[in-house]
Amino acid sequence: MSGSGWTSTSMPYLTPRATGSSDAWTAEAEAAGRRGAQRILHAGEVDAPTEVAGMLGLPTGETVVTRRRIIELDGEPTELTDTYYPADIAAGTPLAGTAKIRGGAVTLLATLGHIGARAVENVTARMPGPEEREHLRLGPVEPVLQLARTTYDSAGRPIQADVMVMPAGRQQLRYEIDIEVA
Repeated sequence: MSGSGWTSTSMPYLTPRATGSSDAWTAEAEAAGRRGAQRILHAGEVDAPTEVAGMLGLPTGETVVTRRRIIELDGEPTELTDTYYPADIAAGTPLAGTAKIRGGAVTLLATLGHIGARAVENVTARMPGPEEREHLRLGPVEPVLQLARTTYDSAGRPIQADVMVMPAGRQQLRYEIDIEVA
């Protein structure tokens, strides 16, 4: 953490959790002595937006399963997250519903036979749209960070796309990279 903001790392959100564990966000916030929660605003099948279709290697407009959540830290919105899955992976599973998933979506994906092996993240800064500003309780000139992550399985197939929007002044992104020496 930095000041009143939050330092976010990606790794806890990419690996399945042990059976019976809480989701990664709740556990990470608790470990820092804080309270993490999330509200699911929408879940179900939608036509893939152009950006998401590209991330998942699908034609624009192909049906995908999405979950839109507001991530909260100590009762305050800290992130608006849209997660997308190819329909052949997620349709008819709890990923398409609004109930909280014990252990988180990555854990459920693993039980369905879809384990992430590689992730690609792109971070940009921009001004939020009206809906993002409302959900994140932003002032009129507060910028956001957008982190777009694609998770691939060991065969190189995209299995999950996340588009996360965070208040820039309340968030810090931290990356740790293990470098394999040949």
